Amino acid sequence: MDFSEVLGLTFIKKHLQQSADLGRIPHAQLFVGAEGSGTLPMALAYAQYLLCKESIDFEASKLKCEKLSHPDLHFAFPVAINDVVKKDPVSNLFLSDWRSFIAQNPYGNLFDWLQFIGIENKQGIINVDEAEQIVKSLKLKSYEGGYKVMIIWMAEKMNTSAANKLLKLIEEPPAKTVFILIVEKEEQLISTIRSRCQVLHFPLLSEHDIVNGLVSGENISEKEALNIAHQANGNYNKALNILRNNSNDLVFEQWFITWVRSAFKAKGDASVIAQLVEWSENIAGTGRETQKQFLNFCLQFFRQALLQNYAVTDLIFLQPKTENFKFESFSKFIHSGNIIDITKEIDDAIYHIERNGNAKIIFLDLSIKLTRLIYKNDS
Repeated sequence: MDFSEVLGLTFIKKHLQQSADLGRIPHAQLFVGAEGSGTLPMALAYAQYLLCKESIDFEASKLKCEKLSHPDLHFAFPVAINDVVKKDPVSNLFLSDWRSFIAQNPYGNLFDWLQFIGIENKQGIINVDEAEQIVKSLKLKSYEGGYKVMIIWMAEKMNTSAANKLLKLIEEPPAKTVFILIVEKEEQLISTIRSRCQVLHFPLLSEHDIVNGLVSGENISEKEALNIAHQANGNYNKALNILRNNSNDLVFEQWFITWVRSAFKAKGDASVIAQLVEWSENIAGTGRETQKQFLNFCLQFFRQALLQNYAVTDLIFLQPKTENFKFESFSKFIHSGNIIDITKEIDDAIYHIERNGNAKIIFLDLSIKLTRLIYKNDS
């Protein structure tokens, strides 16, 4: 991927190119950015720039980079067993799928990736076997005599054993070896890894950048692109999902509205608890990545409701599509007196889901707490 194919982020592109031209290339860099902000496309463009810069045959090297088949370009990303890889999953066993996934949408998120390889019911991780593969591959000499680049996507999914295995290599890599670690949640990456990297924070994409990407790449009108860009909130992956009408947000919205309606009814009606139990069982029957994705959707919905309640209209992008649901009426119940508690309870639920807690109990407990918090007075 070329820098020109990466949406926006002009300052970061210029910084990476200039530092490479001056020979000031950190051996370990941490790209931090939210989903859809362009961290992976930027890493691919930067890797291509480094690998092609000193190549004897520039065009051949560029072609290999574009196909993600350059012998000095290495990848690591979260995986798990599926119908094809039944044991000891590592990234090298999924490289063909990885190339296809990026060709379709380099702005895709972890949930999209796990769905793509058929393991959305499991949590993808980067394990110690992966770390051992990284160590082995980077000990070999560069195939073309220039740089070797290792891109670790969603590096916060490294377990402790994998992270400890890579510490020494990241701190003192072989000559002309560059690590690019990509994370969405910097705080989830262990501090000993973070401290060994030069950190580069990515902003959300502007509506202008998303509009340009949609108009030029998806052949739609500027008016339609503007409407989508506003709803996408700086996330190009979400913009593409809205355009293609395959966003999980439509399903999540139905789950959310069913949930909060039951929570409202529960006051003074104990029979509604049975509805919340059934709802919890249904959500618990989905995969853990789906559950986490849904809970993050709930966080966003509550925050948008808070903004609606306090009339911060410039920051509101949510447009619920469910009939007979009045967002303005619902938002009146979300305020400074309960938003912190609601956010904490949802964050705690995500934490326990990630650690393989009993999903039915987690969602039922969250639901019962919501029946109280939703009626809490504004302080």
